[in-house]
Amino acid sequence: MASPARPSGAVLYEVTLEPEAGLAEAVERYLTDRHIPEILATGCFRRIRLDHGSGGRLRTCYEAATEADLERYLREHTGRFRADFAAHFPQGVSIRREVWRVRRGWR
Repeated sequence: MASPARPSGAVLYEVTLEPEAGLAEAVERYLTDRHIPEILATGCFRRIRLDHGSGGRLRTCYEAATEADLERYLREHTGRFRADFAAHFPQGVSIRREVWRVRRGWR
């Protein structure tokens, strides 16, 4: 039986997007071509993952090494990224944001 690894201290910032059917492809293209690369370039996250779920939902999972890295992102960068997203998709996309703290992991 595998033992759990020690807590990593990582913080996950997850954003779930539910675009209307006609917007799904454009939203995914925007995320992959522009939004995610620009967020990664801030240096606040060590890893970003994009998942595709049922019903056309998309989830981005941003992994910050520390709580301070996430706080820096939220304080210094979210305003412009949210404004840019809203400029591209002023309606038709439902968004939910959550913060998770990694407790244990198994391999």
